[in-house]
Amino acid sequence: MLMVIRGINAVGARIRSIVGGVGLGMVFLVKTLASLFSAVPPFQEIVKQILFVGVRSLPVLLVSSLFTGMVVALQFYDTLVRFGSVDLLGSAVALSLIRELGPVMTALMVIARVSSATCAEIGIMRNEQQFDALDCMAIDSYRYVMLPRLLASIVAVPILTAVFDMVGIAGGYLVGVIIHGESEGAYIQGIFDTVNLHDVMMGQVKSLVFGLVVMWVPLVYGYYLHLDREQAGAAGVSRATTHAVVLSAILMLISDYVISSLLL
Repeated sequence: MLMVIRGINAVGARIRSIVGGVGLGMVFLVKTLASLFSAVPPFQEIVKQILFVGVRSLPVLLVSSLFTGMVVALQFYDTLVRFGSVDLLGSAVALSLIRELGPVMTALMVIARVSSATCAEIGIMRNEQQFDALDCMAIDSYRYVMLPRLLASIVAVPILTAVFDMVGIAGGYLVGVIIHGESEGAYIQGIFDTVNLHDVMMGQVKSLVFGLVVMWVPLVYGYYLHLDREQAGAAGVSRATTHAVVLSAILMLISDYVISSLLL
C-alpha cells in the first residue's frame, strides 16, 4: 500500500512539474513577444543573430541538402523504374522535399548547430547572474537578449528551408538526369506540373513554426536554469542543453504532424 501511495505521489509530482514547466514556457513566450511592442526592436542585434542562425548554418545545410536530395532521388528512381513511371521522378523528389523533408531536416540542422549553443550561452549567462545585473540596470532582458534570438530563428529557418529545397532538387537532378540518364525535360516539367502554391505554403508554414519552437525551448531552459538546484554549474548547463535539444526535436515532430493534418 505504501509503495502504491509513493508511486501515485511520484506521478503527481511529475505531472505538476510538467504543467509548471509548460506554464513557465508560455509566460516566457508572451513576455518575449510583448517586448517587441514596448520600444524600437534592437535591429543590430537581430541582424547579428540572423547571421549566426542563417549564414553560418549554410555550409552544413548545403552539404546535407545535396545528399538528402540525391538519396531521395535514388530511392524513388529504384521504385518508379519497377512501375515504369520514372518520368514522375522530378515530381516525387520535389514534393517530398518541399512538403516534408526540407522543413524537418532544416529544423534538425538548426537544433544541432544553433539551439544547443544558444541554450548553453543563456544558461551560462544565468549562472553568472548577468540577467540579475540587467534587471538592476532596468534593462529588459527579454527585449535585448531573448527577442533578437527568437526573431532571428523565425526569419532564418524559412529561408534556410527554401535553400534546402532548391539544393535538394538539384541533387535529385544530378542522380536522375546526370547519373541515370533520364529525361531532363521530364524531370523539370514534372516539378512545374505537380508542385503548386499550396505545397510551398505548407512547407513555409511548417518552417515558421519550427523556427519558433527550435529557439523558444532552448531559451526557456537556459533562462530558468536557476530554478532547478540540481542544474547548477557547468554540469547543469550540459544537462539543460541536452534536455532542450531533445524536447525541441520532439515538439518539432509533433507540430509537423499537426500542421500536416490540418493542411493536407
